[in-house]
Amino acid sequence: MRMVVKIAGALLEDEATVARLAQQIAAAARAGHELLVIHGGGKIFSATLARMGIASRFVGGLRVTDRETRDAAVMVFAGLLNKRLAGAISLTGQNAVGISAADSACFRAEPMCHEGDAGGLGYVGYLTGVNLEFLESLWNAGIVPVACCLGIGSGGEIYNINADHMAAAAAEYCHAEQLIFLTDVAGVLDGEKVLNRVSSAEIEELIRQQKVSGGMILKLEAAKRALAGGVQQVRIVGGTGLRALLPVTSRARVSGTRVTPMIPRERKYAAQAAAR
Repeated sequence: MRMVVKIAGALLEDEATVARLAQQIAAAARAGHELLVIHGGGKIFSATLARMGIASRFVGGLRVTDRETRDAAVMVFAGLLNKRLAGAISLTGQNAVGISAADSACFRAEPMCHEGDAGGLGYVGYLTGVNLEFLESLWNAGIVPVACCLGIGSGGEIYNINADHMAAAAAEYCHAEQLIFLTDVAGVLDGEKVLNRVSSAEIEELIRQQKVSGGMILKLEAAKRALAGGVQQVRIVGGTGLRALLPVTSRARVSGTRVTPMIPRERKYAAQAAAR
């Protein structure tokens, strides 16, 4: 099975959690799965910017990224965090390599414009393609690619990409069967209850009722895009457990939330609502 596994940056803050995830990623790769691992790192990046005296500003959940902030993003994402995770996987005995946008132009991007943001988002981009031949060469060699959330533009500029959006787009471009978001919460929550299933049709209602907020909104929007792009399964799973990833890859009963496409009845209701 070809899978994209997105690891929340918060999970990379704890060495024990990184080691557990590395073991599970290695086990999935040894079982024959083709994994593309994509990681975030927003909290660590924000803390690094603060130490550098650079203020963080967000518009619509996206970090406004001037040139100085972008250069720091390359340092943190492609350097510290990317090598920390790739190294942890490699130390299990499973070969892994950390890659970023500039490596074989593996992740291509274009600048993003956000409605209502007169000043622009700066070096914030969205994924427009992947070098699938390069990724497949790594899988064929038994190597797990570990990618940070950066893309390269046609002019050679590097763009900061929201990691959830990048994972969804990469899953589509790689023709992945499954997209797994490993996060620092147990799944999509309704109060303290974990929702076992959320359909694409229910996402807007969850947002409207403010049952989800912040990063979870971005994950659900990304999940919806992935399903529309042909990805068969999307799951949002707590990544701190001893078996956070293995039950998902083994098709066993899993924790967390499964995001599903709209069923025909939901599509009918959505079309009727849009027509009103």
